[in-house]
Amino acid sequence: MRKPLALAAAGLATALTLTSCSFGGIYDVPLPGGADLGDHPYTVKVQFNDVLDLVPQAGVKVNEVPVGRVESIGLTEDGWHAEVTVRLNGDVKLPANALANIRQSSLLGEKYVELASPGEDLAQGTLADGAEIPLARTNRSVEVEEVLGALSMLLNGGGVEQLNTITKELNAATEGREPDIRRLLDNADRLVSTLDAQSGDITRALDGLNRLSSTLAGQKDQIVGAIDDLGPGLGVLEQQRSQLVTMLQALQNLSGVTVDTLNKSQENLVADLRALLPTLQKLGEAGADLPKSLEILLTYPFTDAAVDGVKGDYFNLYAKIDLNLQNVLQNLSRSRQNPLAGVLPDSLAGLTGGVEGEQANQPPPLPLPLQGAQQSTAATGATGATGAQPQQTGVAGIFGLLAGGA
Repeated sequence: MRKPLALAAAGLATALTLTSCSFGGIYDVPLPGGADLGDHPYTVKVQFNDVLDLVPQAGVKVNEVPVGRVESIGLTEDGWHAEVTVRLNGDVKLPANALANIRQSSLLGEKYVELASPGEDLAQGTLADGAEIPLARTNRSVEVEEVLGALSMLLNGGGVEQLNTITKELNAATEGREPDIRRLLDNADRLVSTLDAQSGDITRALDGLNRLSSTLAGQKDQIVGAIDDLGPGLGVLEQQRSQLVTMLQALQNLSGVTVDTLNKSQENLVADLRALLPTLQKLGEAGADLPKSLEILLTYPFTDAAVDGVKGDYFNLYAKIDLNLQNVLQNLSRSRQNPLAGVLPDSLAGLTGGVEGEQANQPPPLPLPLQGAQQSTAATGATGATGAQPQQTGVAGIFGLLAGGA
């Protein structure tokens, strides 16, 4: 019996001697049981504000299933937070943004680290070897001691002992006022319902106020400039304050005189209005006839209907000017009494188209330039013989004739 004990003690002493450089205490001694880490475990570092009484070799669970253990507990580089190194089974797959929490197995049980996914919609990547879970994704559960301490403060130094007094005062304040309290609650309910029904308008008003604030903020320089420019104007008003007061007093006196005048002439004013009443009634009876009469008066002696019968852009004027000489002469000779008969030379009679008798059977006259030349020669000879004034022929003679010349 002593021999096995001696061998065990010798073996333990040998192991301690061989591992004296890395031995960290009882926590380095492997314990039976615990999670199976498999053939390819990986390590993750988790930061906590407070690890409570978490110890190395404590369990690591996912959904209450052991998946690893705590390897060591230390401090972060800044020395203000705890850093827990955990080793997990390689077959356990967690997202890169996994959450960590320190929980307690039972009311008085041991602490362990619980790893969880943030949710299927929020999961990102995969938790790998050497990864780190920061403080933002870690937490711890409430200790039983903390709950009992808070309850003790509530019972001893809190307001529990005043509950009796508070209840009595509430009963005294509400006794006999039940209808008023009920109406108050009904009014509060209607108020809340009205606000809820107008929530859209309230939201739009707030949005408009937000836009107004943004606009004012963008125009801050212009507003400051306008306020600065108001200073001289206010100074001028201050200088003219006496004149403004005098003007207002004069307006007050004028209003008093006006009121007194209206009061004294009230009967005459009423009589004048009554005298105008028949005239206004007749004007009202005239209705639409009066504007129509005024339209006729302004367009006398032509009515509006006469405008549609006038051709051209000007009333009472329609002129068509034909500068074709042959057409002019033909138009003048179309009447039964030809005004050009016996006036034009025989050589131009063919242009009028109104020839009669034997002249109708004569051949057509020569062209106008040739006839003018012949007549000019004949006229020259006749003038030399008789000494009379020469007779103009041709185009010049025609225009002279139309103008009333000899």
